[in-house]
Amino acid sequence: MATSNQGPLNSLRGHWPEYLIEAWALGTFMVSAGVLTALFEHPGSALNLAMQDATLRRAAIGLAMGLTAIGLIYSPWGQRSGAHMNPAVTLAFWRLGKVAPWDAVFYIAAQFLGGTVGVLIVAALLRSAFTAPPVHYVATMPGSAGVWAAFAAEFAISALLMTVVLRVSNSRFARFTGLCAGAMVALYITVEAPVSGMSMNPARSFASAWPEGLWTHYWVYLLAPVLGMQSAALLYSMRRNSRQAGCAKLQHSTQQRCIHCGYVPPGTQA
Repeated sequence: MATSNQGPLNSLRGHWPEYLIEAWALGTFMVSAGVLTALFEHPGSALNLAMQDATLRRAAIGLAMGLTAIGLIYSPWGQRSGAHMNPAVTLAFWRLGKVAPWDAVFYIAAQFLGGTVGVLIVAALLRSAFTAPPVHYVATMPGSAGVWAAFAAEFAISALLMTVVLRVSNSRFARFTGLCAGAMVALYITVEAPVSGMSMNPARSFASAWPEGLWTHYWVYLLAPVLGMQSAALLYSMRRNSRQAGCAKLQHSTQQRCIHCGYVPPGTQA
């Protein structure tokens, strides 16, 4: 069960390291996404010239981004915060009673801030190679199938990801949760990206949309991931009592404290 918070100030005083880690994690993810996409998709890039097939380029980007996600989840900092990196993930765990309300608020705020800072860093470093089409801030936009196809795809991939996370993290294979999540990120970028741009993450899409005000279809990436992951959490709680769900971490280390379940490593203080 999520540890109780007395209020926002107490939450900030006690849990600010976890909030900063969430900002760092999504910011790092966005830096990786921006640099890799520019390397493979910018027309002047040697990798783009050498790899003409778009599917092959997406597979290469997907593999690298999946490994990025895995590295962040299993890093010491990622194991401390739980490496949500996504408001939809945080809200799903909140629905299951595994994240305290003020922790959810500050996690989400940190994710939006961190993701945006990550995009701005890449824009400052790579300039037009990142900000101009076709990379264009790695913005998530509906593909040729249209807006509703993008909405349906974002809903489906988000629901499936959260279902896998809940199933695996609450089994004897819990230590492989991060590997499963990273593998799904890689697969989605390769296969699903042409339909919606592959977001699953309102903060990630916000970070790309904000610099140039690309808000036309943002509602898709705000609503579909949240609804998809909430549906997965609801179905999980219907099939199994939500109290049986484990902690709100993708990788629960015995070396790191946990603000969600209250775990404290032996010999340390919370």
